[in-house]
Amino acid sequence: MVGQAFTVDLDKPLVFQVGHLGEAYEEWVHQPIVSKETPRFFKNDIMEFLTRTAWWAIPLIWLPVVYCFVSSSVKIGLPPYHLTAAMLVGIFIWTLLEYSLHRFLFHMKTTGYWGNTAHYLLHGCHHKHPMDGLRLVFPPAAAAILAFPLWNLVKILAPAPYAPAMFGGGLLGYVMYDCTHYYLHHGKPLKGVSHQLKRNHMDHHFRIQDKGYGITSNFWDWVFGTTLPKKSAKKSS
Repeated sequence: MVGQAFTVDLDKPLVFQVGHLGEAYEEWVHQPIVSKETPRFFKNDIMEFLTRTAWWAIPLIWLPVVYCFVSSSVKIGLPPYHLTAAMLVGIFIWTLLEYSLHRFLFHMKTTGYWGNTAHYLLHGCHHKHPMDGLRLVFPPAAAAILAFPLWNLVKILAPAPYAPAMFGGGLLGYVMYDCTHYYLHHGKPLKGVSHQLKRNHMDHHFRIQDKGYGITSNFWDWVFGTTLPKKSAKKSS
C-alpha cells in the first residue's frame, strides 16, 4: 500500500517530502488530485515563486526571442523560401524533442530520495496535480538554461545562415507546445483536432500513463508505437 512507511502531508511544502516515499513514489505520483489549487512546493518564498508561471508569460517572453533569431537569418541574407524551410525543420525537430523528453526523461522511473525529488519537480508534480494552472508551463529561467546549450549545438550542426532561423523555429515549436498543453488542460474544445488532442492527453493522465506522449501531435506516438488504445478496444480485450 502506498505510503505505509511515509505519508506525504499535503498541507506542508511538498518537494522535500516526496523523496521519502522510495519505491512507493511511482504509484503515489500517478494518483492525481484533481483541483485547480496550487500546492506549496517550498517554504522559501523566492524558490516558491520561481516554480509558478502563468501560461501567457511563455509567448510574452519567448516570441520576441523567436523574432530576434529569425531576423538574424534575414539580415544574413537567407532567401524567404529557405528561411521558411529552416523554421519548419526547427519546428519538426522540436516535435521529436517534445516526444523524447516526455517519454524518456519526464517518465523515468525513480526510487531514491533525490531521484524522486528531481522527478517530482520536473514532471511528477504535473501528474499529481494535473489542473494546477501555475505549473503547466516550463519556468522561463529553467527554459533559458536549457536553450543555451541547444543553441550552441544548432550552431555546430547547421550552416551559419540557417542556424538562427532553425533555432527560432524550434523555439516557436516550444511556445506552441506549452500554450497547447495549457489549453488541453483548461480549454474545452468540442470537436476537431484540439478535441482529439485533449482526449488523448487526458487519457495519458488518467488512464494509461505510459502511452500518448505527444502533446501538439500524435505523430511520434504513431511512429514509435506508443499511441493510446481506444477504450472500446480495451474493453473487448
